[in-house]
Amino acid sequence: MKKLLIGNQAVACGLHDGGLGVVSSYPGTPSTEITEFLSKYDDIHSEWAPNEKVACEVAFGASLAGARSSCAMKHVGLNVAADPLFTLSYTGVNGGMVICVADDPAKHSSQNEQDSRHYAIASKVPMLEPADSQEAYTFAKSAFELSEKYDTPVILRMCTRIAHSQSIVEFSEKQEAVLKNYEKNPQKYIMMPGNAIKRHPFVEERTAKLTELAEDCMYNTVEYNSDEIGIITSGCSYLYVKEVMGDSASILKIGMPNPLPVQLIKDFASKVKKLYVIEELDPIIENHVKSLGIEVVGKEKFSILGEFSQQTIAKAFDMDNKVGVTADSEIPMRPPMMCAGCPHRGMFYTLSKNKITVHGDIGCYTLGAVAPLNALDSTLCMGASISGLHGYNAARGEEAEKKSVAVIGDSTFMHSGMTGLVNVAYNATNSTVIILDNSITGMTGHQQNPTTGYNIKGDPAAKVDLEALCKALGINRVRVVDPYDLKACETAVKEELAVEEPSVIISRRPCVLLKSVKLQPSLNVDADKCKSCKRCMGLGCPAISMKDGKAKIDNTLCVGCGVCKQLCAFDAIV
Repeated sequence: MKKLLIGNQAVACGLHDGGLGVVSSYPGTPSTEITEFLSKYDDIHSEWAPNEKVACEVAFGASLAGARSSCAMKHVGLNVAADPLFTLSYTGVNGGMVICVADDPAKHSSQNEQDSRHYAIASKVPMLEPADSQEAYTFAKSAFELSEKYDTPVILRMCTRIAHSQSIVEFSEKQEAVLKNYEKNPQKYIMMPGNAIKRHPFVEERTAKLTELAEDCMYNTVEYNSDEIGIITSGCSYLYVKEVMGDSASILKIGMPNPLPVQLIKDFASKVKKLYVIEELDPIIENHVKSLGIEVVGKEKFSILGEFSQQTIAKAFDMDNKVGVTADSEIPMRPPMMCAGCPHRGMFYTLSKNKITVHGDIGCYTLGAVAPLNALDSTLCMGASISGLHGYNAARGEEAEKKSVAVIGDSTFMHSGMTGLVNVAYNATNSTVIILDNSITGMTGHQQNPTTGYNIKGDPAAKVDLEALCKALGINRVRVVDPYDLKACETAVKEELAVEEPSVIISRRPCVLLKSVKLQPSLNVDADKCKSCKRCMGLGCPAISMKDGKAKIDNTLCVGCGVCKQLCAFDAIV
């Protein structure tokens, strides 16, 4: 059977057909769809975990029990899962375990473009990197056998382009999920120092065996076309090279970037007059080739920044830049913005209006940083807003405490915000934290989380009571406001900043894009009453614009939230 699949669905199909039993993940673009597709299979236990560390540990527990398991995350999520990953390398597995990580070159939806291959090298865990959907399927399926044969977790590295582009996948026979026997083995699985020191030699021996495998395996392939130019490449860069170079260059495609082969590379290099390495982000393969004493052209010709393309490769080789479609340079860029009726807008407007220093976090609400709200002062990583606010206030004292807040989403609070709030309560700064509760994980496409009351399949589940949780974590002052009510928002912010103790404001209203949300009739502007003051434009609502000197509301976008109406001093919005 053949199907046209995006890379993430191909990974999901490969994991399923490889006998997957348990998957646990935290949603993060561009990895999210892997677990969403897996959740459609009734023969797999699938779940959203509160964060990537938990997901990885769940997958380990399932592997320990004898099931084939997996977890999926984006590249920055691997930072969170790094703690269990490095020790997993020592314990090894029982049932096969695959850690899917999706890198994001060019930062399409991320705060950095780190290269996950460093984690594979540092943790001494094998990594596979597919170049299209077919390989995504094949590599994911075979990763379980690789994991069990070499007693190791396996990292499957995707990237934005492979994750979301489509190509044909030919399916192979499904392997039935079999639960292996569990046998108590303290020396293998209890990583106290005395046991861990005995497992380190095993890790080094395994790396040597995997390096031997890399010399001749299905993951690393050679195409001999020319003795003039040889190119070593991997992932989506391989597709760009093939499209531009065709059969004019010999190619060594690396599908296992860790551990890298030695003799295979030496043999390939010996058969070409000039050798290039073309890889996105860091010079992992290039540095390995140079360590073998081989002369190679790499990052001096191919950027260490962002994504490559067919044009990138063609330009580097001084070839014709064949562009099929060019964008009209006169078309203005569409800036990112919160949706019309977004429940975060009212709170951000309040913070901006009152010139509050705002420590931001990762989610839809990061868009509060853009004009005209310009409400954020920092964004670092999941959960950092609360910890950062505490540090900021500890350094600057009472003056800062009265004019600074942290904002964090409901899902992000569960991910890694809780410990920051404990720190605020325990180490006692008068910090005000605003939880922007939109009843869903918004930025990655409306996934459930522990505060929504539903699990990954949409079935009813335990629901975290944010008010009770915050109080249990040591915060006495917890209040809830409707962000559509600007007066209530301003009152809450001013009162909580004024008190001499930590406090939490929960800004609660469901995401306007949820199907369960009933929209109100759209608003309109009475042009005769409009004085062209443009105060409503300060909200940054995409439904509001100026036409012929008057404010205008686009009825196809407006959801009738009424926030702009509260700003109009002339009752022109009706």
